Amino acid sequence: MDRRRDEEDNNVAAVYEASLNGCVSTLNTLIQRDAMLLHKISLTSFAETPLHIAALLGHVEFTGALLSKKPNLANEVDSQGRTPLHLASAEGHTEIVKALLRQTNAEICLVCDEDGRIPLHLAAMRGRMEVIKELLFAKPQSIRVELDGCNVLHLCVRYNHLDALKLLVESSINDQDDFLTSKDSDGNSILHLATMFKQTKTIKYLLSISEIKREVNATNRMGYTALDVLEFSPRDFKYLRIQDIFKEAGARRCTNLMISTSSSLGPTVRADAEEQTAQNTINEAVQAAQSSRFKKWWRYLRSWSWVKYLKHQGNWIEETRGTLMVVATVIATMTFQAGITPPGGVWQENTTTGGSNCSEPVCEAGTAVLSYAWPLDYINFLSFNTTSFFASLSVVLLIISGFPLRNKFAIWFLTLAMTTAVTFMALTYLWAVGLATPDHLLRKVYRMAYSSAGTWIGLLVIVGVVNTIRLFYWIMKKLRKSTRRSNTVGPIDHDIVNV
Repeated sequence: MDRRRDEEDNNVAAVYEASLNGCVSTLNTLIQRDAMLLHKISLTSFAETPLHIAALLGHVEFTGALLSKKPNLANEVDSQGRTPLHLASAEGHTEIVKALLRQTNAEICLVCDEDGRIPLHLAAMRGRMEVIKELLFAKPQSIRVELDGCNVLHLCVRYNHLDALKLLVESSINDQDDFLTSKDSDGNSILHLATMFKQTKTIKYLLSISEIKREVNATNRMGYTALDVLEFSPRDFKYLRIQDIFKEAGARRCTNLMISTSSSLGPTVRADAEEQTAQNTINEAVQAAQSSRFKKWWRYLRSWSWVKYLKHQGNWIEETRGTLMVVATVIATMTFQAGITPPGGVWQENTTTGGSNCSEPVCEAGTAVLSYAWPLDYINFLSFNTTSFFASLSVVLLIISGFPLRNKFAIWFLTLAMTTAVTFMALTYLWAVGLATPDHLLRKVYRMAYSSAGTWIGLLVIVGVVNTIRLFYWIMKKLRKSTRRSNTVGPIDHDIVNV
């Protein structure tokens, strides 16, 4: 008896070993020894059947042999409630999926594992295109089975399988219900999820579908539209691209929807809004009287077509911080070199008779020659050079310190520092040229310097005016937004309560 039991256990173990290797001949030999061998599988303590192992590893012939000898193995589940179809679908073994569907009822497509997943869910999570086609052909209704409140479309977006998403959308495009616009347990549509994960291609594809585009401003449980979800994400190139896609599709934020909704509500709500508006009339009249002249001037200024060029054209410093770092480093290097090797050189040794330039009792080695001959001009040269040096070092320090350069104050500071560095580097050059030029050529040098300095001053005036207008424009924009928010928040909340 014990010998027979040991022999049966060895045969069962050999079946599992054959399933690992996909050896059909070994399987046939074992069944010839014991025709009831496959029926004894359920009496063992193994969590999976040999068919589970063969389906997981993709052994097509071995799977066919098992199904031909015992078709009911296709309905067996492992310790986690998964059928062989679950495993084959997850791994993308299309031929095994076909064999399993041929040998069993199509209802097996609706069997849920311990986590509530059917084979279609696993195939969608892994982007198994051919398997999805077979499962949908065998059981079209499986596309409606939800997992934790979300459908199979949500899974495709969550795991970023656009091709699988397209296939499932095309399979359900003729349905009459709201399957494409359905929401998960948090109220998020597939457009919300695609925006959350910044899947640019997926968003563009979804908005090309009329059913989804009509619901582009649908809100989740927190009252946020897809465009609101985008606002909470970091601002990078994907952010800007997705923002443009939403603008083309007519997407709006929830606050704008509330304003438009309150204006289109029934007579009772409109009456309440009119009452609230009447209460604010006096304050608005006073504010209008004080700001009417400014508003007229502001509208006139904004009507100029060139004003748009005075706005901050994106985060240009963030995009060019590498180039800015190189330029600042080069300027710092140039000014450093000019500081330690001034025009005219330095005394090579202590001397009292080093020439007419030595007007002191002792001219010390390593000191600038021109500092004795023209001390005032040398001090001016050194002041210009030092200012340019530390201005460029300030730019380098700000860039490497990790401050967010998208901040407008950081942009203005960098602009000011770079303008200062470049300007004083130009002054250093002109002063050094004057120090190194003979007296009989100074008049020509001064003439050239005056014309260059005049041109440079003109450019500085233009840059200063533009940056001043930018600063003024940004401040007024912030003030207008805060004023608009204070004037609209109260009436909107009032309308919502009355509804």
